Amino acid sequence: MLKSLLLLSLFCTLVFSGALQKDKIYTIAFSQDTLENPFRLKQLRVVEDTLAQYPNIHFFYSNAKSNAALQVKQIEDFISQNVDLLMASPYDEEITEAIISKAYKLGIPVIMVDRGTKGNEFTTYVHPDNEKIARDAAMYLVKKMDYKGTILLLKGIPKADVTRKRTKGFYEVVKQYPNIKVIEYTANYLGRDAIIGVEKLLKEGKHFDAIMSQSDSMLVGARMALRANNIDLASVISVGIDYTSFAQEAIQHGYQDSSFVYSLSAKESAKAAIEILSGKKVPKEIVLDTIQVTKDNVDEIKPIF
Repeated sequence: MLKSLLLLSLFCTLVFSGALQKDKIYTIAFSQDTLENPFRLKQLRVVEDTLAQYPNIHFFYSNAKSNAALQVKQIEDFISQNVDLLMASPYDEEITEAIISKAYKLGIPVIMVDRGTKGNEFTTYVHPDNEKIARDAAMYLVKKMDYKGTILLLKGIPKADVTRKRTKGFYEVVKQYPNIKVIEYTANYLGRDAIIGVEKLLKEGKHFDAIMSQSDSMLVGARMALRANNIDLASVISVGIDYTSFAQEAIQHGYQDSSFVYSLSAKESAKAAIEILSGKKVPKEIVLDTIQVTKDNVDEIKPIF
């Protein structure tokens, strides 16, 4: 019996430590695009909390403040500190490609957390399928619109790969329907930018029947602008991505038609980091599942935060 308990204790220790070397301190650095966006902040905190379970991991991070040049400098600093592993959510998929590649070529494992670069020199890329989400969202919208009308597409950060993929997937669907028109506005995944954008469009006399927002945070801003202009929220079909608590509440009250659960990719990235540092191989790409939320299932699905 005692032998069984000892074996169980040893097994639990190995599972908890991820087979890391007990006498070594590992350093993991996370280069985050911005901490002003609630999604990005929550993503960072979940990674931090998950890695806190491992006493021999020293975790630290940087905030690029939506500045590609600053993010490159911060990653350069991490490289000079000889970190054991780098995690990154790039602001600009092109500008950060070279520095990510440099870290990888120097032998530093690199985990791309939810966002990638144009290149392929990284250890693993953890993310949901952005093009599929956008295609599904667009198809849902055009059906609700009876295949005619105007959609306002609220776009995220122009040089982020998720924006490019969500835009590509969206247009793959809507281009099939000649009676669907699109107005674009770039709101950088920020609610305040969406308020400004929708206010501007309404003042210009632009009309739209639906909103496809590449994040729920931008859709919150859009609703604020619509309310300020005395527009009935239920009269505008709207779909977002992320499925935050704000989206859940809006769907429950009929102010938003749908959202798509978009994983923070945080716990999965932290798990991959432990496996890599433990000497295990991980897939080059880890694609996470998602689910569409509507009034039919909104009460059953927990928001991402």
